[in-house]
Amino acid sequence: MRKKTILRWQFLTSTISTTMVLLLLGTLVLFVLTAKEIRDYVHQDLTVTVVLADGTTPTAAHELEHQIAEKAYIHHINYISSEQALQEQVEAMGIDPSEFLDKNPFSISMELRLKSAYVCSDSLKWIVDELQQQKAVIDVIYQKELVESLNRNLNTITVILLAITAMLSVISISLINNTVHLSVYSRRFVINTMKLVGARWSFIRRPFLLRSLGIGLISTIIADGILVSLILWMIRFDNELAQFVPQRNIIIMAASVLCFALVITLFCTYISVTRFLRMRESDLYK
Repeated sequence: MRKKTILRWQFLTSTISTTMVLLLLGTLVLFVLTAKEIRDYVHQDLTVTVVLADGTTPTAAHELEHQIAEKAYIHHINYISSEQALQEQVEAMGIDPSEFLDKNPFSISMELRLKSAYVCSDSLKWIVDELQQQKAVIDVIYQKELVESLNRNLNTITVILLAITAMLSVISISLINNTVHLSVYSRRFVINTMKLVGARWSFIRRPFLLRSLGIGLISTIIADGILVSLILWMIRFDNELAQFVPQRNIIIMAASVLCFALVITLFCTYISVTRFLRMRESDLYK
């Protein structure tokens, strides 16, 4: 009876310890994925303005728009007619420049939003060169200094997050390994007894591996349940967060936690049991 109670207590403590580590890991994975979503959102919010020459007809402008829209680097195009540009100027400044210029000073333009992968100095350089080769295009405008500053800051944040993730992942693996090792250590004499009666090593390992599998699955269910519940609560609190935590990222996070739990618990258990199987009986008392 006392032995069963001890085993149940060990199972409970191992499950709690593993769950806490998986919560930490899942949070880190979610932070990294969310940082990527924020990076993509900021990049795609950057506007590259293509100004067309005076006298470009709407038909020619729309044909050019369709040509540009087919480019691999385009995320979205906003076509702005000369009349729309004039109206926006009047609304913004309260002055109609066409009244004293006797004509509309604005030409047709397009606001391009690029895919995140192309928002860097090198890519923008050849994209601008390609756009300027179009006869109807007289200028391509974007905030070069802002792009460089934005990428520099985002790269720094990404490196810091990855470094923290790597460090805490090592700590997480160490904690799970210690938890598993202590659990196996408490039953080292059982392992030795089974070995003495001629049981095969694979037979001795099996119950320990099954036990670790159970701990990993239960811990994963608890950890994923807590994390998903917190994510849904945060999205319900602020719906705008949903664009930074899409469903695919939640699935990736949950799957990462499951894979980590099963691989690490089973691997650590295998190593720990094998270590005690290789020990001599006299070493078990040390």
